[in-house]
Amino acid sequence: MADISKLNNNLALMKIDKYIAYYGYTSRRKACDLIDEKKVIVNGKIANFSTKFNEGDVVEINGEVLKPRTFVPTFIAYHKPKGVVCTTEKISGNIIDAVNHTEKIYPVGRLDKESEGLILLTNQGELIDKIANAAHGHEKEYIVTVNLPVRNQFLKEISDGIKLQGEITKPCVVSLEPNAKRIFRIILTQGMNRQIRRMCNAYDYQVLKLLRVRVMNIILGKLKPGEWRDLTKEELETLLAQIV
Repeated sequence: MADISKLNNNLALMKIDKYIAYYGYTSRRKACDLIDEKKVIVNGKIANFSTKFNEGDVVEINGEVLKPRTFVPTFIAYHKPKGVVCTTEKISGNIIDAVNHTEKIYPVGRLDKESEGLILLTNQGELIDKIANAAHGHEKEYIVTVNLPVRNQFLKEISDGIKLQGEITKPCVVSLEPNAKRIFRIILTQGMNRQIRRMCNAYDYQVLKLLRVRVMNIILGKLKPGEWRDLTKEELETLLAQIV
């Protein structure tokens, strides 16, 4: 079982990409992109992937000094409403403004603008890719409402995997919701762009509502659209145990 205390990493000799992510500037993957683009300067010298942070070092990103601050590890579950965009860009309806958290947090993965439901946000930049990257095969569960009665053949074929734009989808768990003809539940372990909508469109279904109800061990529960909550200690311990 992972220990939450490990979130408070020892900064001594921390690799610079991890240090940038630790302070919530961006994810570790994007920090690596900044280093590759030579936009990270440490003590006046261009950083590389072997550069390590030492106490007292001055780190600049795009000419802006990264100021050390008291770090408060933050992990929240948010019920994203339709219309909110999962981006940190300063555009209308972005998720950061919608949540309005006191910490500088980032979405873990994304939901498209027309979809709703559970999305995690954190300032633990080094953990974002470990959760969101489809290569890790973490489960995400959705409830989908379509415009026509759901056929058994459709459920069987998408559960086995179908071809979408030259790529075969991975097998997934699919089931019709009890006492419903047009609502089904699906558990994915991959993250193709708009995958569920594209699978439905391939069988001439139109998605009327797409609700994500679970990411790994974290469930949406009774959160209403626009509401968020901190993960419990138990939830976070279980989550970390699955990614480390």
